[in-house]
Amino acid sequence: MRHLVLSTLSIALLAACAHKVAEEPAEQSADATLDSIEVTGSRVNAQEAARPRHAEVAAAPPMVGMPAPLPPPPPAYAEPNTEKYAEFEDNRVVRTAEQPVSTFSIDVDTGSYSNVRRMLSRGQLPPKDAVRVEEMINYFDYGYPGPANREQPFRVTTALAPAPWDGKRVLMQVGIQGYDVERADIPPANLVFLVDTSGSMATPDKLPLLKESFRQLVPRLRAQDRVTLVVYAGSAGLVLPPTPGDRHGEILDALGRLEAGGSTNGGEGIDLAYAMARQAYLENGVNRIVLATDGDFNVGIYDSRALETKVEDGRKAGIALTTLGFGEGNYNEALAEKLADVGDGNHAYIDTLMEGRKVLVEEMSSTLLTIASDVKIQVEFNPAQVAEYRLVGYENRQLAREDFNNDQVDAGEIGAGHDVTALYELCLVGAGCESSDPLRYAPATAAAPAGGPELAFLKLRYKQPGNERSVLMERPVTRRELQAQAPESLRFAAAVAAYADLLRGGRNMKGFGWDQVEALARDARGDDPWGYRGEFLRLVAQARSLSAVQPADAGVQVNEE
Repeated sequence: MRHLVLSTLSIALLAACAHKVAEEPAEQSADATLDSIEVTGSRVNAQEAARPRHAEVAAAPPMVGMPAPLPPPPPAYAEPNTEKYAEFEDNRVVRTAEQPVSTFSIDVDTGSYSNVRRMLSRGQLPPKDAVRVEEMINYFDYGYPGPANREQPFRVTTALAPAPWDGKRVLMQVGIQGYDVERADIPPANLVFLVDTSGSMATPDKLPLLKESFRQLVPRLRAQDRVTLVVYAGSAGLVLPPTPGDRHGEILDALGRLEAGGSTNGGEGIDLAYAMARQAYLENGVNRIVLATDGDFNVGIYDSRALETKVEDGRKAGIALTTLGFGEGNYNEALAEKLADVGDGNHAYIDTLMEGRKVLVEEMSSTLLTIASDVKIQVEFNPAQVAEYRLVGYENRQLAREDFNNDQVDAGEIGAGHDVTALYELCLVGAGCESSDPLRYAPATAAAPAGGPELAFLKLRYKQPGNERSVLMERPVTRRELQAQAPESLRFAAAVAAYADLLRGGRNMKGFGWDQVEALARDARGDDPWGYRGEFLRLVAQARSLSAVQPADAGVQVNEE
């Protein structure tokens, strides 16, 4: 009898428990959902996202009379990273006897440096193709001397010294410094700000940072300037018609009204921007569209080639295009940089408010006032003195030899106060550093011209603003310029080049690691009023730490167009 009572009591208790569980499904479901919440997004490493969050426990069979256990929470979803970078391979070493001439367009873009900084600051190594060596080097000011007067828009400086990663090799530095102008001397500017307000721009590192960055520029605008604000999302809209630049309150109020939402139709926005630029066009003034976006042109009738054609037509009509990149996850650097190149403008990436000030305040004179256009460099190396050479960077700026003299071929621009740096790595004849064997049936090497042991002959072509015919500058580079100790500017530029090479896999400077890069940069830090070189040292340290534990290229899309 006692056993019967206990059994009856047990069944009653089990039924009560089951009834209580059945009454609280919503509460258990909510608790289970809360327990499974995880932060996801474009910066979640693919391996980390796939890693199980709890130790796996073998499932026990359900007890009789108990409800079936809740199913496990779904796996965390990591938003795919769709950033796009144009694929390229490093310049190869060239034997001078087989190809003595190197020709390329200058490049003043700096977006790669700040974009890579953003990734390193978030604890991720950049994908290889996000690292453009020339943009890394050109982020910094090297203190080159400027021209004596404005009859010549820039001055060229060269330096030769042993390469820090291989004492048998020589680095040749070509530095170009444009003349500077006071803000009051800049011609009136017709500026059309074309702002992406699509839903993808809602995060703090996109539209909010864009607005704060633009606010820093407003006090610098003058009465003779004209400012227009165009936005685009599902459709394009005119937020501020052409307005005198000294109406700071109206301009700031228009910026404050910007909000993100909708999909992106970049083509429609560019149509309206060019229409406004033509409406407010200033003869003998600066006419420029500044496109600010994360580059996510994912909706609309225009493909990238149609956009490029539109920008090229605008350039021919006297309206330049500058692009500013913001944000992460869907940043389309490949398109943003290409449009700036086609539009005779420059591309920058803004990851911090300080970078926004650097681009939109400190360097605005360079952005607005072009002092030389279609600037090309051609170097002819002397095979009697130089066995091999390699151009460091500028892979997407290479030109055919005949393009140098063709004034119809577009090239890069130099703005007021801009400086541009190019590095060549040389193997001199007899130094024992050749990377390949000479051809058996190559023609005999010509002797050096009389008057000195020339290593190379440097030529530059450029156009004065408004002119269709180019001007030629030329000068020899001789062995007498070779120094035992590289000057500070060359040492720091070499450190930046090595840093970029390591981020791309370290194929060109074998044996020169992070410790050597840091030591070289620290020794050449020099005067650093804005702290940019000190920040570079911190980035080197961060990259060194990440390279020990994290592979590059995780989860980033490369645009191979």
